[in-house]
Amino acid sequence: MSTQLCADADEAVAGIEDGSTVLVGGFGMAGMPVDLIDALIRQGAGDLTVVSNNAGNGDTGLAALLAKGRVRKVICSFPRQADSWVFDELYRAGRIELEVVPQGNLAERMRAAGAGIGAFFCPTGVGTLLAEGKETREIDGRTYVLEYPIKGDVALIGAHRADRMGNLVYRKTARNFGPVMATAATTVIAQVREIVETGEIDPETVITPSIFVDRVVQEARRA
Repeated sequence: MSTQLCADADEAVAGIEDGSTVLVGGFGMAGMPVDLIDALIRQGAGDLTVVSNNAGNGDTGLAALLAKGRVRKVICSFPRQADSWVFDELYRAGRIELEVVPQGNLAERMRAAGAGIGAFFCPTGVGTLLAEGKETREIDGRTYVLEYPIKGDVALIGAHRADRMGNLVYRKTARNFGPVMATAATTVIAQVREIVETGEIDPETVITPSIFVDRVVQEARRA
């Protein structure tokens, strides 16, 4: 068995280094691995580049990591929501960098990293500020922009259930970016609601096979 079952979130995030690119799952708070992010705050790694759909919500999870000043740059699709005041304040003060990536491009750039694709042409963003400085090409009468993969040193993802081998299943929309991030990072750490014995998950329902998962931890019980 290559997947490590960790006793707690602190063990799961041990060894994440300063300057790492960290892929963080979640669509807003749905599927966000809050226990792992809290452990990363305690662990102390800084100068991070975070790749996520959002730039944090409220004061918890990813927003709490930003508030600690641990993140140098955010790559995301939706940096501003009604409750993204932590990121908004940091960005306006010039204390954090931002790269906005259209949501489909964000997913595809990570998928490309996992699939070993060197780059790909996509029509999204053509003619906008997001395409400035990028190579473009006309294919069959349509203009496309060249996009490069996004690869993580670490992926922190949330799933519903894991078996002891590290096979993962997700719950409804909490799946979001978890599966694609799990293919795009060197070290993949999954926070799950429960860990079951190998064989208890129907193989037909496995979304992320254990070959992509390095560490699993069961999330802390909440009142």
